[in-house]
Amino acid sequence: MLSRIGRIALVAWIGLVPTLVHAQPPASATTSVVSPLEKFPKIVAVVNGQTITRDRLAQEVMKRYGSIVLDNLLNKHLILQACKAKGITITQAEVNDEIARIAGKFGLSTKLYLETLEKERDITPEQYASEIVWPMLALRALAADKIQVTEQEIDQIIQSEYGPKVQVRMIAVTQRSQAEQLHAQATAAPETFRRLAKEHSEDAPSAAVEGLLPPIRRFSGDDILEKVAFQLQPGEISPIFQVGEMHVFLQCVRHLEASMPSPELMPMIRQRITEKLRDHRLAQAADGIFQSLQANSQVVIVMGNGDLEKQYPGIAAYINQQPVPMDHLAAECIARHGREILRGEINRLLLTMALKDANKQITDHDINAEIAKAADMAGYVRRDGSPDVDGWLKSIEEEEGASIDLYVSDAVWPSVALKKLVEDSVTVTEEDMQKGFVANYGPRAEVLAIVCSNQRSAQDVFREARQNLNEQSFGELAAKYSVEPVSRANFGKIPPIRRYSGNPILEEAAFSLQPGEMSGVIAWGDQYAILYKQGETTPIVDNIDAVREELHRELYEKKLRAAMHQRLEQLLAHSQIDNYLEGTSQSGQATAAAAAAPRR
Repeated sequence: MLSRIGRIALVAWIGLVPTLVHAQPPASATTSVVSPLEKFPKIVAVVNGQTITRDRLAQEVMKRYGSIVLDNLLNKHLILQACKAKGITITQAEVNDEIARIAGKFGLSTKLYLETLEKERDITPEQYASEIVWPMLALRALAADKIQVTEQEIDQIIQSEYGPKVQVRMIAVTQRSQAEQLHAQATAAPETFRRLAKEHSEDAPSAAVEGLLPPIRRFSGDDILEKVAFQLQPGEISPIFQVGEMHVFLQCVRHLEASMPSPELMPMIRQRITEKLRDHRLAQAADGIFQSLQANSQVVIVMGNGDLEKQYPGIAAYINQQPVPMDHLAAECIARHGREILRGEINRLLLTMALKDANKQITDHDINAEIAKAADMAGYVRRDGSPDVDGWLKSIEEEEGASIDLYVSDAVWPSVALKKLVEDSVTVTEEDMQKGFVANYGPRAEVLAIVCSNQRSAQDVFREARQNLNEQSFGELAAKYSVEPVSRANFGKIPPIRRYSGNPILEEAAFSLQPGEMSGVIAWGDQYAILYKQGETTPIVDNIDAVREELHRELYEKKLRAAMHQRLEQLLAHSQIDNYLEGTSQSGQATAAAAAAPRR
């Protein structure tokens, strides 16, 4: 299913989100004799002997991306007209230079950058150059007078990034009376601020680290918070002030001095800031540019208008009386999104075959039950506790930007199909229940952590920490040496560690320590960590029977999802799939094994 966010992101690739002007179409139209669809094979894939045709793929990709691609085609035409009118020419060399510049920002060569885009985002180099980079350069040229950046703006951002900062703890609650009570307690005993933040603050992310906020910078955009924070001295507590609906007060932890970059690096930094500001303003200016372009153009959308579709068959739209044929649009959709949609159709065909082999069918009741479950999990519930299916489906249409048919086809049906295939094999054992109970309701180890990028650095930090081992000095070492952002910003404080969270080495170290003890150097993925034990939380629920039903449901759903993913991977691995659109072929493990086995 294509979400609303996905749709916006696709259009935003070239910064085009217009509202097209409707006008009367011309009296007649001509279409190309040779369809551009002919450049794609008539059979785009063969899956275990069954074919997927080009026409079927075109139909499926048009359902999901037709209107988006049509908008982009029309917008690109409008940009081209505007460039011609102003004598603006974007050369291939300029496009190549821009691609090289963008690649350089990621530390990649142009070749490797384009290969990465194609591998990870399904964007070919040709598409990237013509559909993303060229329109961006053209828009930048058209909006040159609207995207200027001043030296003062650059200086403010440099101050924000490299200038002085202040770190504070925060308590935020919705009720003014509660804020006043907590403020009085904290003022009377400032050393209790951390505990009060942890127990009472309604801002969950900061409460989890005893109220600690990342360092506050100048010109950060939050004027009130910034002003109050910079007025405080270490240990001082601010008056209560309001941010949105929350009543807030702060305690200053420390002031951090400016760390301005060397003069040699300053030109590169100023260039980076300039480009960031310019790109942001370009996105803001795009709407105004298109409104102006559309006012001087005649655009008629035929696709989706039943009356116009009958009157002008085979035409998707007109722009200044020039037709955009449907087969041209379909070919463009396949070129841009065909590979993605074809993979989905291959998966759908595999699931259909597997259901047939298992003698299982999907009924309307199965579909409706899955939708109801999704509504319930998303929090769409009526007063009587039943799922609010109508409200959920309405949100799919309005917020996700997808039709109900597409939602069912792309999200609901595949989920139901996989559940049908694995539901008989999924069980929750008593051992699962016990582990799940400890993971969800058992004690958490509260620790400080210093994370280093290599073992030698970790050993050096370990030796320094051992010389003066206490919570404060360990936290200061974390703020100085830890390469992990959360622990560095929060004086080593990380979210509490629970059992069976997926990192047994870290869990074992955390739970084996006594309060006030420090671990050795622990290999943590490709990094190295040192832990300081503060203590353990006290479980709120100590009887598994009190949560057995809810816990069983959660664990079953988790195991079911894992089994579904594994089953799909097995289907893909054991199938004969020839994908002619991507030029790939696999014999499948089962087929290959059968071919290699001696005949009897």
